[in-house]
Amino acid sequence: MLVPEDARPLGADSRLVLRAGGAESNVAISLARLGHSTRWISALGDDPLAQLIRDELTAAGVDISCVSTHPQAATGLYLKDPQGATTSVHYYRRGSAASHLDAHDVQPSMVGDARVVHLSGTTPALSDSCRRLTRAVVRDRVLGGATVSFDVNYRPKLWPVAEAGAELADLARQADIVFVGRDEAETLWGTATAQQVRAFLPEPSVLVVKDGAVGATSFHGRDAWSAPSRRVPVVETVGAGDAFAAGWLSGHLRGLGPERSLQLGHLVASRAVQAVGDCPDLPGRDELDAVLDGKTP
Repeated sequence: MLVPEDARPLGADSRLVLRAGGAESNVAISLARLGHSTRWISALGDDPLAQLIRDELTAAGVDISCVSTHPQAATGLYLKDPQGATTSVHYYRRGSAASHLDAHDVQPSMVGDARVVHLSGTTPALSDSCRRLTRAVVRDRVLGGATVSFDVNYRPKLWPVAEAGAELADLARQADIVFVGRDEAETLWGTATAQQVRAFLPEPSVLVVKDGAVGATSFHGRDAWSAPSRRVPVVETVGAGDAFAAGWLSGHLRGLGPERSLQLGHLVASRAVQAVGDCPDLPGRDELDAVLDGKTP
């Protein structure tokens, strides 16, 4: 990932920061920083970008032993173009090493006794083979009995609504935990509220609907909990959804319950929007302990 270090629009004089970036790897990094054991499964090219990614994930504590090297394909690249309140993302991922992944590239031994397997809707957008891989994990459960977490994570520059809407709905309906933005759900399926999203997706055991700066609602069966977002200065918003998913999953894995899991998701996401990179630093110990102990201010 390349992003202007001053979070200003791309231009001839931009000074760019080079970082690892990507939906599933962002979640793995944040979860590792929150104290969980994580492993990232993917493919990289045989190039300097690949080594940068390996180094950054390893430094964060992510196990990369199941990352393969594709010598004939490059590591994928994307650029962030901050535009004030929004950020455009420009992808250079067609034919990347990861886009060559297929269902046969994942095996139960890669997961072991993992409690959660997390994927996002970015992966099936990369290629037909990546779509087969995602279906194999989410629908066919080829990686065993781990809870399947799926972030819809619709990226319009990777595939159109007409193609993505049905595919992402089918994957979401077959996952155990689903994250989706209220705005992207409206774009994909015409659902305007969190309750309408739940009516459209009744199948997942847990559905978390994020609504940007407003807050988030999690549905557990017929029960629902909501928590407002934190009010913080915003530098750049891309990556906040991954940070929220990592925080929420950390709360879920710790058995914190729906409300505190939402609060932990918001806390980690609030750090992401205050930085130009996708993976934020950990919240301060006092703030983190306040959520973990149920004493959130």
